[in-house]
Amino acid sequence: MLSRVAEAIYWMSRYLERAENIARFLDVNWHLTLDTPGSRGEQWMPLVSAMGDHSLFTGRGLPGDRKSVIRFLAFDPEYPNSIVNCLGRARDNARTIREIIPTEMWEQINTFYHLVREAARGCETVLNNPYHFCDEVKRRDLTISGIAGDAMSHDEAWDFFRLGRLLERADKTSRILDVKYFILLPHPSDIGSNLDYVQWGALLKAISALEAYRRRHGRIQPERIVEFLLLDHDFPRSLLCCLIKAQQCLHAITGTPMGYFANPAEKRIGLLCGDLAYSGVEEVFSAGLHEFTDNLQTRMNLVDEAVFATFFATFPAIDAASQQ
Repeated sequence: MLSRVAEAIYWMSRYLERAENIARFLDVNWHLTLDTPGSRGEQWMPLVSAMGDHSLFTGRGLPGDRKSVIRFLAFDPEYPNSIVNCLGRARDNARTIREIIPTEMWEQINTFYHLVREAARGCETVLNNPYHFCDEVKRRDLTISGIAGDAMSHDEAWDFFRLGRLLERADKTSRILDVKYFILLPHPSDIGSNLDYVQWGALLKAISALEAYRRRHGRIQPERIVEFLLLDHDFPRSLLCCLIKAQQCLHAITGTPMGYFANPAEKRIGLLCGDLAYSGVEEVFSAGLHEFTDNLQTRMNLVDEAVFATFFATFPAIDAASQQ
């Protein structure tokens, strides 16, 4: 497979997943505003902080109210990670590989993009109540994912598609936990209160994890939720599950046996999976939830850089140690 084709598939997948996850961020915060009394319910800046774009947002002199944050994350044409820009880039990548992806998939991506563009033109309704817009974004992305699974050959293209989606999902799962951290930060006295449990429940709903979590652990317990979203081997949106499946995709692409590595990407993701697999929730809280997830995000960025260097750069990187 040509590296430009693999890269287009990889980034198309990542941008689609990113758009859906931003919609999930907005959705969880919207429900928190309904469930949280008084002014403490109107906390929208944590979303920007969790995305790592606080300085970009404040540098433009934007107020941290609901409408400004929703417009920034969903429709801002100058913000690279806004939903509308993510879908524009996904569509651009999909256009270059139309001979690789199913026709139905291209049609859905194209329709999805125009739907969000139309919503951006008359965005006042979304700014006042983003629920229906976010729900539509999530459903459209799930539809595209279903088409990919049912209509794409499960070959190298499929592995690159899954690799991009899984790495993006892992990153955003860690970031949505950071949303909880930033919401709690101004009011540490809320920890363990009814409000705290409402927030944790809303977070589980945002990741479509509430039912799966309740079947596994029953009542809401913050330490069990963190364990479930970071370290569970079976839930498809947990960080560890995503990374293990992403590792399998990498090895399927290269043909390297599991337990070995032939390039920096396989080495970095293997080390990350190993560290997570042998971590416990006690270690997460001992390090600090924010600090732990922040370190994970840094390491996942290094995995992404290694994927680029290995598969998409002009001169792929070779790890010398793997040749010994």
